[in-house]
Amino acid sequence: MIFATVGTQLPFDRLIRSLDEWAARNPLVDVFAQIGQTDYTPQHIRWEKTISVEAFRTNLDNCDTVVAHAGMGTIISAAELGKRIVILPRRADLGEHRNDHQLATSSRLSHLNGLVVAEDCEHLSRELNNNDNSLLGSRIDTSTRLAVSPTLISEIRWFAGLELS
Repeated sequence: MIFATVGTQLPFDRLIRSLDEWAARNPLVDVFAQIGQTDYTPQHIRWEKTISVEAFRTNLDNCDTVVAHAGMGTIISAAELGKRIVILPRRADLGEHRNDHQLATSSRLSHLNGLVVAEDCEHLSRELNNNDNSLLGSRIDTSTRLAVSPTLISEIRWFAGLELS
C-alpha cells in the first residue's frame, strides 16, 4: 500500500494530481492519501481531506511506501517505522509554499538510505514504479530516542538546529 500525505497547513495539488494519475495507470496498487484542503478531487485513489492522528499512524503502519511533501514530521514518523519514503518538495515558484525550505530540506536529506527525493512529477512516477524494497530505511529506536541509523538522526538534528541529548 502507498500512503500519501500533504500535511495540515497547505494544499499540494501537484503531488495529489500526480499520484492520482499514476494510480489510474496502476489500478492494482492500493493508494490512500490525506489530501488537505484542495479543490482537486482524486478519481483513482482513496482519500480524505484530513485524518486523525490515530488514522495517520494506522496508515503509516500498514503502508509499504510513504509519499509526501518534505515535512519533517512525516519524514521522522516514516523513518521510525523503516518505511520507504518518496518526497516531492513543495516549491515557492509554483505557489506551493512561502519559501523553498522544503527544497533545502530534501537536498540536505537526499543521500539518506530509504529516502528518495523526486525532482518533479515524472520522477515521482518513476520512483513509484520502482517498488524496490531495498530502499527501505533503518528504523529509529523510539524507546531510547537513539537511531538505528545514527546518520539519519544526526542529519535531521543538524538541519533542525537541535543538539543531541
